[in-house]
Amino acid sequence: MKIRNVSIIAHVDHGKTTLVDALLKQSDTDLGKLGDQKELIMDFNDLEKERGITIFSKNASVQYGDTKINIIDTPGHADFGGEVERVLNLADGSLLLIDAQEGPMPQTRFVLKKALSMGHKIILVMNKIDKPNARINYALDKVIELFIELGATNDQLNFPIIYASGRDGVAGLTPELEKMTDIKPIFDDIIKYIPEPKANASGPLQMMIVSISYDNYMGRIGIGRIYSGKIKNGQAISHISREGKTVKSKITSLMTFSGLTKKETAELEAGDIAAVSGIDNINIGDTIAEEIDPIALPPIKIEEPTVKMIFSVNNSPFAGKEGKYCTSRNLKERLEKELDNDVALRVNPGKSPDEFIVCGRGELHLSILIETMRREGYEMQVSRPEVIMKEENGKITEPTEDAWLEVPEKYSGMVIEKMGLRKGTLKNMSVENGIAIFHFYIPTRGLIGFRNEFMIETKGTGTINSLFAGYAPKFDNIQTNPHGSIIVHEAGASTAYALLKIQERGEMFIGPGVKVYEGQVVGENAKAEDIISNVCKAKQLTNFRAKTDAVTDDLVPPREMSLEQAIEYVGDDELVEITPISIRLRKRVLSGTLRGSQKRQNS
Repeated sequence: MKIRNVSIIAHVDHGKTTLVDALLKQSDTDLGKLGDQKELIMDFNDLEKERGITIFSKNASVQYGDTKINIIDTPGHADFGGEVERVLNLADGSLLLIDAQEGPMPQTRFVLKKALSMGHKIILVMNKIDKPNARINYALDKVIELFIELGATNDQLNFPIIYASGRDGVAGLTPELEKMTDIKPIFDDIIKYIPEPKANASGPLQMMIVSISYDNYMGRIGIGRIYSGKIKNGQAISHISREGKTVKSKITSLMTFSGLTKKETAELEAGDIAAVSGIDNINIGDTIAEEIDPIALPPIKIEEPTVKMIFSVNNSPFAGKEGKYCTSRNLKERLEKELDNDVALRVNPGKSPDEFIVCGRGELHLSILIETMRREGYEMQVSRPEVIMKEENGKITEPTEDAWLEVPEKYSGMVIEKMGLRKGTLKNMSVENGIAIFHFYIPTRGLIGFRNEFMIETKGTGTINSLFAGYAPKFDNIQTNPHGSIIVHEAGASTAYALLKIQERGEMFIGPGVKVYEGQVVGENAKAEDIISNVCKAKQLTNFRAKTDAVTDDLVPPREMSLEQAIEYVGDDELVEITPISIRLRKRVLSGTLRGSQKRQNS
């Protein structure tokens, strides 16, 4: 059987998952009941459905004529770069999906650079040409500029172009929407331009594991590409770990992808993508080889993490009331389990047995992990994100990023001022149709906590994207978002009467009737200093009635903090308490007396 392995590259919300759904439904593959459903069948995870982004790579396979096409759905965000880097190893070419109105975006740049460096043949799919404001020629010019900038070869620059509307499930070689009837032109171009896998079916067995899944019946399942030889169900093999340790084992189940499911098969040849079970402790980056004279494949290279956070056991007065898994053992086991699937994550022991230093590729990378754990019933507290410094040639260096910001032109001055305070260097600026587009070079430290402030200042109209740019000599002190917090004086339940007085001092995070404890952060002070307030104070009862009794009408609605906003808000002396039900902000030291004595000692 002919085989093609193709990955799909796209920026967040450019229609990648919708297009994959159309390819699945219009192929010759039997999808059973999935064919008629309207939901996106490639979004399995609840977080992906809610956010509209791909977080975890997925494998699917479609039959088109006599060719089997393995489709790899890659994440579109640089924070999941560890996932991107390894799954691109499965493919020989890529579909580059571009929004016809927006053109190539920063996250596209990251994944495309990886694909080009691997020598992938790229097919450009100009999606959403049905948009009223589609700018096909503009988007095409920008794609060519991007290819040249990323150092594409002459062969890669000579890419085929397909025009499509993934939502309608149609594509064509010209941008005339009315002449399009189905998605088949994409299949035809994949077979025509994407090369067959370079594989030696007669050589010794070599298979690289790039992804892990779990089945209650079969246990750990390793997914990877067969680079050489053949693999059979029940075959005795050698399992070579990333560290080079070799263990004899046996495959108890060999599966291939068909549509969205895995089906058991007797034998698979080099070039195909397989899923195997029965191998103890199989991990990403391991090699499956011949039982006798095994030869390991080169290990997958993954860029190092740039941001770290401290995960610790929740020790607030409300600890254990809302979560199912609350102990350090629960936390340690869950983080170790995550390491099996996420090669870009690092977990190190903290100062105490209740603390773990978790390192990742960015704030979003770690916040997705926290949100996933929270939904599984875990309770914890996390610190403010910090960048990971490195020492090179006796000098301390820190991670930097290229940041692209788009705002209405009236906010241009604010952007330049804020980025300047955070040691951002303006590399480029342009204005199109009243929208100002900025490209800054900035230390990662300067971006921590900036996104939330940026969205508030631009009233939700701005967009910001960033990509890791490498390490640079450590910058001077960076002025990040200085804030003062409104801190609870004593435990109890908040009252409307107390909140009415306190809201004059700043913005509240809670409303009336909320249980609080001493040291909890319940609002942001208008000034850059902390204030302690009694949010539980009740109005003294009298025999007289007054119009001012109905104070709830005058209360300003509180600012409800999402997980990302809470992580960006906290200062160095604050923590985010996370449970399956609540997200609370608190001081590291809850007692006001102890905080005061510590402050005096430090001064």
